[in-house]
Amino acid sequence: MSFVTRRKNQSEAAAEVRILSKIQKTVAAQPGAISVARGMSHFGEHALGWVAVAGVGAALDSTRRRQWAGVAVGAVGSHAASIVIKRVVRRPRPNDPSVQINVSTPSKLSFPSSHATSTTAAAILLGRLTGLPLPAVLVPPMLLSRLVLGVHYPTDVLAGTALGALSAAAVRKFEGDS
Repeated sequence: MSFVTRRKNQSEAAAEVRILSKIQKTVAAQPGAISVARGMSHFGEHALGWVAVAGVGAALDSTRRRQWAGVAVGAVGSHAASIVIKRVVRRPRPNDPSVQINVSTPSKLSFPSSHATSTTAAAILLGRLTGLPLPAVLVPPMLLSRLVLGVHYPTDVLAGTALGALSAAAVRKFEGDS
């Protein structure tokens, strides 16, 4: 890596730390914000909350059981893809005195956010299934929660969103949707 590239990467990381610090000083400082973010974190851990939602949907809506299963497959598949990418990229989680870590994590790797990935995939697939604007309602709060908790950089959650959208598109293609 050249000096110029290294310097640019350090500058970008510093900008992301400033964004995290600002979010923690504003959003995370609101009463209950960290508790809500932790609850969202637990729901999204390993995509298990989305699998539970899909399971309930499949149990209650037998005529669209395959689509409900697709929600679970999309959430779990996107989560698995994010884990593979994390192990290849190996970007460490934020570690700066100005960023408070507000939840434990199963690994020290940050890029991409698995919570953002599985939430995006599940929200797109659930939105298609229900006709509700779920990506717009579900994805931004999950992305923000990862920043409030201090466990991801902004580019981690944005990359996770892109990966989740690609995963949902793959499920839709497999199911025969356009």
